Amino acid sequence: MTGRVAAVNLGVVTEAEWAGDASGRSGIDKRPVDGPVSVRTGGLVGDFIGERAHHGGPDQAVYAYAEEDAAWWATELGRGIGPGGFGENVTTYAVDLTGAVIGEQWQVGSALLQVTKPRTPCTTFAGFWGVPDLIKRFTVRALPGAYLRVLREGEVGAGDPVEVVNRPAHGVTIGEVFRATSLEPELLPRLLEAPDLPESIRDKVRRRLATRS
Repeated sequence: MTGRVAAVNLGVVTEAEWAGDASGRSGIDKRPVDGPVSVRTGGLVGDFIGERAHHGGPDQAVYAYAEEDAAWWATELGRGIGPGGFGENVTTYAVDLTGAVIGEQWQVGSALLQVTKPRTPCTTFAGFWGVPDLIKRFTVRALPGAYLRVLREGEVGAGDPVEVVNRPAHGVTIGEVFRATSLEPELLPRLLEAPDLPESIRDKVRRRLATRS
């Protein structure tokens, strides 16, 4: 699979009552920038991240959302949603994010990225969009986008190809992880087949399975 980067987006500081940060600030409002952006293990240089207890960090250094999936939401809500509208750092085109395998590696620009986990919708996201039932609707639609860790730092810019250079054989996808941890708990055992799934999620899966047994 080879798609491309449609846009690279950096967060600006937004102060609002719905912001999850204790200071009332959020970085969910991300806007496209010109030229390549440096990507480090902690995220994109120049990106503002609020509420670091839940956002950012090595397993969530980069968030990608598909232009095609955003188009569905634009039709559903009857309004335009531009690059960065989902709080994503990288807007992709012709990349199957929901079908991306946990642990697969992407060559993007001069950076090497690895798929880690789906995005979990939060009240900050709903507040940003002004859609009170967004969490429920986003969960049912199950097109969560993908978080990525940075295996090799580099630069990424709009137009760069997204090339999958390694894909694990276990086949556990972003979509499966999202559905298993939300509406389809019968999928939970399969998630443990993905060794590159962040340990926080693996621990959650083990706890839920222990409770069920």
